[in-house]
Amino acid sequence: MKQWVDGIIRQQAVTAVPIITHPGIEQNGHTVREAVSDGWVHYEAVMTLARQFPSAAACTIMDLTTEAEAFGAEIAFSDDAVPAVAGRLLPDVESIFRLQVPSLKAGRIPQYLKANLLAARAVSDRPLFAGCIGPFSLAGRLYDMSEIMVLIYEHPDAAHTLLQKCTDFIGKYCEALKQTGANGVLMAEPAAGLLSNDDCMAFSSQYVRHIVERVQDDDFMVILHNCGNTGHCTKAMVATGAAAYHFGNKCRMEEVLRDVPPTALAMGNIDPVSIFKDGTPEEMRLAVWSLLAKCKDYPNFVLSSGCDTPPHTPMANIDAFFSALATYNQDL
Repeated sequence: MKQWVDGIIRQQAVTAVPIITHPGIEQNGHTVREAVSDGWVHYEAVMTLARQFPSAAACTIMDLTTEAEAFGAEIAFSDDAVPAVAGRLLPDVESIFRLQVPSLKAGRIPQYLKANLLAARAVSDRPLFAGCIGPFSLAGRLYDMSEIMVLIYEHPDAAHTLLQKCTDFIGKYCEALKQTGANGVLMAEPAAGLLSNDDCMAFSSQYVRHIVERVQDDDFMVILHNCGNTGHCTKAMVATGAAAYHFGNKCRMEEVLRDVPPTALAMGNIDPVSIFKDGTPEEMRLAVWSLLAKCKDYPNFVLSSGCDTPPHTPMANIDAFFSALATYNQDL
């Protein structure tokens, strides 16, 4: 994977790795509920898109409820929308200390491991990136997002206890994903974007770094995604030592790129809703060309969506995304 990263940086053409899974689910005639619950359906969606688009890597589903469900959180499922945590698992500070770190047999974790195992065996022409949640985002889903913002100031020791338990589980999960044959993991830590750079360092980055040190090596990379970052906590993200950083559309890519080491990839950040889902092919082409022009001085830039593209994203817009990039690279 280090060679893969170095190759992207050295080549003149710009590489694209959008986070797209839902169009594959829909093309295969399945629902979101089926894909996030059945590893085979999940795998088939990944392969449908891998065969159809020239993405430099294949990605599995970005699901920010899988780990919370394993801890015991109640999840609301839908046929047409991503799953959501339905209620607060931890009602008070004392419940944090009673919380047990679950096994990898809990909830839908086995189905996600199955999907990655099948995809890793089938995808031979490019890397496969699994998905997981970040420690602070997981803690917020267990304790309630608003409440955890209060917790870190009123009871920081309890917050760190919860974050350590979340980190232990995510690290164990990432090791299992690595064992499936996946080449890396896209870690979604959007809630950390609610924090200042200093707080992001204390309550997110130091824990992410533990996971990075645990699993990242020559053959497996961590991509840290934070679509809540507007540019104010990029330095905290980089402090994790991840091999790549994925940014949302709330920030200016040409500005956050300045804070990313030239040896690490910086991915982003076409708006997944207003452009990918609700835009037109022409709006997509203009958005891609504009972003490429702004980031042309950064060889470590990788074109991507700002987050996972939502259900019912038109295929024409994804085609336009790759077509615009191909035209740009041909002109180079």
